[in-house]
Amino acid sequence: MAANMFVVPQTKGTVLCCKCGILMALNPANMCVTCLRSEVDITEGLRKHATIMHCPECDSYLQPPRTWLKAQLESKELLTYCVKRLETDLKKVRLVNAEFIWTEPHSKRIKVKLKVQKEVLNGAILEQSYVVQYVLQDHMCESCTRFQANPDQWVASVQLRQRVSHRRTFFYLEQLILKHDAAVHAIKIKQMDQGIDFFFANKSHALKFVEFLDKVAPTNRRESKQLVSHDPKNNSYNYKYTFSVEISPICREDLICLPPRLAVSLGNLGPLVICTKVTNNIALLDPLTLRQCFLDPDQYWRYSFKSLLGSRQLLEYDVFNVEVVSPEFNVGGSKYVMADVEVARVTDYGKLFYVRTHLGHILKPGDRALGYDLYGANNNDNELDKYQNLVIPEVILLKKSYEEKRQKKRGKPRPWKLKSLDMELDESKGRGYEEKMNTEYEEFLRDLEENPELRFNLSLYRNKDYQPSEMASMSDGDDVPSVPLEELLADLELSDKEDGDDSMKD
Repeated sequence: MAANMFVVPQTKGTVLCCKCGILMALNPANMCVTCLRSEVDITEGLRKHATIMHCPECDSYLQPPRTWLKAQLESKELLTYCVKRLETDLKKVRLVNAEFIWTEPHSKRIKVKLKVQKEVLNGAILEQSYVVQYVLQDHMCESCTRFQANPDQWVASVQLRQRVSHRRTFFYLEQLILKHDAAVHAIKIKQMDQGIDFFFANKSHALKFVEFLDKVAPTNRRESKQLVSHDPKNNSYNYKYTFSVEISPICREDLICLPPRLAVSLGNLGPLVICTKVTNNIALLDPLTLRQCFLDPDQYWRYSFKSLLGSRQLLEYDVFNVEVVSPEFNVGGSKYVMADVEVARVTDYGKLFYVRTHLGHILKPGDRALGYDLYGANNNDNELDKYQNLVIPEVILLKKSYEEKRQKKRGKPRPWKLKSLDMELDESKGRGYEEKMNTEYEEFLRDLEENPELRFNLSLYRNKDYQPSEMASMSDGDDVPSVPLEELLADLELSDKEDGDDSMKD
């Protein structure tokens, strides 16, 4: 019955404005938008100017009474901070939108455009925009004031160390720290011989940083404190706290001989295994059986074993023949294929090696591979001596080598770049140490290009100085791994977009 019912079509009525007489849509005020604005200003009584305290040293803002908020210009955090400063005014109206208006960074001014709504005559809702100007008044925070008076006036320090001969781990940790702003509260960062020292003005900030390190690396930490001063009148003590954080010396691509007791607890894994990944756990892979396991920090520090061979002992081999002996396996998200290969050292063709490898999916005759030479190595390892009648392979291949093809691109810039921490460098080592650091950093950049999983948790940025013509010439006919452009981040550039005309809603 309802389907056959006749419905009278409804049309939107129009009336004349009671002031100017133009034809308009019906609204409770019986006035057009222009006349209504001339009669009512909903922003009247709202603050258009405000003053905020800004620390020029650490770029933070005072959140009364004593909290300092660190925020960058035109960031979401700064916009929230500015709006909260007008909290009492915004109780009178309804906030619809807020956005920055661009100002010169050195002008000591921040402009925010607010759009608000309020019910006016006879229930009509009027929407209007206005601009609030914030004046920055420089005032150093307590931490910066203490540091300026005495740069050594730190309360807590974190001594991060790893007992290895290279700094590849610290290059990776530096990028993780930058991405997560883990060291944002550090008043000083200093590069040391086998690690980095971080200094904080607050113990809680140091503890938070140590907790971050526990989540990204297998660490072992110790804490100590030293009495600085004591006031017997009010029974107050001032201490300096030191957190010693040691990272496991096991690094990615290391060859490891597992202790017998640990190998048995892992289901007779290995005992010769390769470290494929290091996070807060250590991922180990048996290259001959493709069995994988993970060691948590407690398991590692209980045995505290070291690497049999490290990445500095890798040798380059020429691949002559490849015979696949198994289908493709997916182990921990990585693909492997077992194969028998015939290889020889690049520097010595007098000895051919017939070995089994897990790299059958990427190696082909004519390629070069990096591996560990156990045939000619003088292994002085206590854990290896504990195994009786252990058959040691002559060569364990680790990865495909692109060194010969990289020689053609040596000296050419990359289309991407990394950021770095504001760190005090150790300049007492001399030029040889600096060249060693540059070489290790170049190896780290190559690892990022070759391993997508390694750069998954890092932020890579576009290099503005890189020319597109060079990009085209570098990609002609080469299969050298590179970082895809879609993985790169660009610096955020904000533009001032004007809104349309203000409108009135019924």
